[in-house]
Amino acid sequence: MRKKTFAAAALLAAASLTLSACGSGGDDSGPVAVVSEESDSGKAVTVLDRPFEKPDLVLTDTQGKKYDLRKETHGRPTLIYFGYTHCPDVCPLTMNNLAVAKKHLPQAEQDKLRIVFVTTDPERDTPAALGTWLKGIDSQVVGLTGDFATIQAGARTLGITIEAPHKDKNGKIVSTHGTQVIGFSPKTDGGYLLYGEDATVEDYTHDLPLIIKGEKP
Repeated sequence: MRKKTFAAAALLAAASLTLSACGSGGDDSGPVAVVSEESDSGKAVTVLDRPFEKPDLVLTDTQGKKYDLRKETHGRPTLIYFGYTHCPDVCPLTMNNLAVAKKHLPQAEQDKLRIVFVTTDPERDTPAALGTWLKGIDSQVVGLTGDFATIQAGARTLGITIEAPHKDKNGKIVSTHGTQVIGFSPKTDGGYLLYGEDATVEDYTHDLPLIIKGEKP
């Protein structure tokens, strides 16, 4: 698949905005993430001078109930990631890194934090499928699905490009999506932090206590 890059207007100075091409199939030789550009800063996170506004998304959670993202996460430290359950590499790694780092927080802070996983493959990622997948990672993660066009538009407001899943020449379903994690402040509800796919458990473990307080890492 051809490599691609993109940038949001609010991120003129930000690096590591990437798209990841993920495939799914029956064998173990499926494609891994294709990264078009990597940051030279050596930092796991970019602190944005102009925070993103939280997407105005009303989707369906793993219980089949409507979930108003802005309303449900208002005033809470929130991390949002767009991916899909059939992803063989980047998505499960990112979500597991967040889940492991979260466990280092005191229980009260774990309960405050909202980690939101929005599927880029809603046709296969039904509420039940999302719930089963996330249960194996962290049952507190909010899994959301819904109309693809709505999800795509919401991601675009965060400078994240996603494309509709399609079959490659080998018949495998491929989903191309941005791999950033966006962190939102509980004080302003603004998305002021951008993590690339190279962010590690250690990076998140260090930063989460600060994100809980709405501070800069």
